[in-house]
Amino acid sequence: MIRQSLPLAIFTAALAIGAGGAVAAAQHQGHAQQPAQAAGQAHHQGMAHGEGMQHQPWHDALQAAVRADTRNADNVARDRYRHPFETLAFFGVEPDDTVVEIWPSGGWYTEILAPYLRQGGGTYYAASLGNRHDGVRRLAEANSQLYGDIRYAAFPAFEASDPRVPDGTADVVLTFRNVHNWQMGYQRDNQPYGEEAFRQMFAMLKPGGTLGIVDHRLPEDADAERERTSGYIKVSTVRRLAEAAGFRFVGASEVNANPNDTADWPEGVWTLPPRLRLGDQDRERYFAIGESDRMTLKFEKPRS
Repeated sequence: MIRQSLPLAIFTAALAIGAGGAVAAAQHQGHAQQPAQAAGQAHHQGMAHGEGMQHQPWHDALQAAVRADTRNADNVARDRYRHPFETLAFFGVEPDDTVVEIWPSGGWYTEILAPYLRQGGGTYYAASLGNRHDGVRRLAEANSQLYGDIRYAAFPAFEASDPRVPDGTADVVLTFRNVHNWQMGYQRDNQPYGEEAFRQMFAMLKPGGTLGIVDHRLPEDADAERERTSGYIKVSTVRRLAEAAGFRFVGASEVNANPNDTADWPEGVWTLPPRLRLGDQDRERYFAIGESDRMTLKFEKPRS
């Protein structure tokens, strides 16, 4: 259901407290040299129980979904980089919502969202490129009682016959580390389709609905051409695409920031964990840096 957003000033202050303050403040201010692993632990430990955050009635259920022992152990190990509770709480994902996850891939967030929504009376859509849902289907088929009735759609829906999320039905649309792919023209002959992707996300949301985006952050002073090859994208580019589609920018969180990521690596963002495209070359160095520096942006479809 559509609800009032958590006050951004309160929430952003809470995130800064949870991260030890300096981590968020250092973002794009010269890249502090604090180890990324320690930064991730500060985020995770400081916010693990919603410390400093205005408590919402649904936070306990969300925290239980994040802590569930049904999650894959390798996925849980990445919580210190991806901060699922803090991220979903910032986006305001309530258990009775209709939530569309764009490109869930192997189901990292599906493991949290689908059981959380099933128990709360909500609905989970997996919207994948070409209507391919192998990873999510494997999860659902292995434990249908846990995941419930997952719905599937194509995204973006390029063909008239593609199954779509019905217009005006979603409370929340989420996409994690995908906007850069759309601007790189992934699987579309390198032709960008970000504008169409944002138009379709806008259409599927109810008035007052939320769009939550996490992606690898390219510094604003970097050459824009790097958005085509590096896997990083500028906040300004994401905002331009979203606002052109009709979205209103609500706010940003630094919960997924990593000030040790310079966004300038020989194999782009895929140099860093979890991909480690260079293999054993400088492996310990890249593990010490950690996963990428990420923007966390919240938008709203205006009510009128």
